[in-house]
Amino acid sequence: MASNIRSTARLEDVAAAANVSLATASKALHNKPRVSETTRQRVLTAARQLNYSPNKLAQSLASGTSGTIGLVTSDLQGRFSTPILIGAENELRAQSTSVLLANARGDTALERAHVEKLLSLKVDGLLIVQRETNPRPSLGDDWGVPLVYAYGPSTDTNDCSVTCDNVEAGRIAVNHLISCGRKHIAIIGGDETYTASTDRTKGSLEALAEVGLEPAGPIRYGKWDENWGRAATRLLLNQGVDFDAVICQNDQLARGCIDALKQQGLRIPDDVAVIGHDNWDVLTSSSRPSLTSIDNETEIIGRRAARYLMDAINGQAHHGVDYVPCRLIQRESTLPLD
Repeated sequence: MASNIRSTARLEDVAAAANVSLATASKALHNKPRVSETTRQRVLTAARQLNYSPNKLAQSLASGTSGTIGLVTSDLQGRFSTPILIGAENELRAQSTSVLLANARGDTALERAHVEKLLSLKVDGLLIVQRETNPRPSLGDDWGVPLVYAYGPSTDTNDCSVTCDNVEAGRIAVNHLISCGRKHIAIIGGDETYTASTDRTKGSLEALAEVGLEPAGPIRYGKWDENWGRAATRLLLNQGVDFDAVICQNDQLARGCIDALKQQGLRIPDDVAVIGHDNWDVLTSSSRPSLTSIDNETEIIGRRAARYLMDAINGQAHHGVDYVPCRLIQRESTLPLD
């Protein structure tokens, strides 16, 4: 019976036997700095006595790496998380690195538990993927392996984070509509508690100010859904706001906006041009007319975050937030005026 217990020893068992924290045990087993030699030897002795992953332990001690990284996502079903995961996996596969995936489902405690479990499997580093771009608390730097945050950046500037440039996206939307001949541009915001909404507004207002314009009508914020897109558009119409274009801060808002405009007999883009954000194919391609949108380049975010993680594993850590430029995808809803 004792032999069976030893063969299934976990990192937690090693840490307890050596009377150290989980993070210290991980650092000692990965031959990382900031662990005294006495403590390191105590952890290694405990690992040998418990028969803790002997083959992987020998490999780690010899090379310092295991060839695997852990990826913790907050949403496996999200339209943003999935392409990030694909981009990261493609980058890591090109570097002959395997990925162990865990889904924290937006639960902070579960996220931390997954991190600890992945460390017990001796991953070389961790990618932490969020479902939105709101800044998130750092998990700290005492894990013994590097961490990189994707989409939702860490609030700690010493961490490495990769996300999309929502401020520039707001500017892109305005500049595109101006290039199409529009001068009276309304803005329908999403949930104001999300930095994606406030950042996109910031960029749009800056771009409008640069050409001496102000938004047509008040900027209102609401839910990220078609119902709010319809309601906000009706408010613009009912209040007699003069507008020839609408920036909608996601594609669902844009679909609702288009519905409300059509109900008033307005033509898109002849009377009013409409632009969305997120480039969600389910909505942009099925919209009539097809919807111009701004792509967050989430797959590039995943690739870049994975590349930065590999750099850190190889001793070349990055710090701060890297903002990946968004990309405009023009379709029929914003054709230039004749």
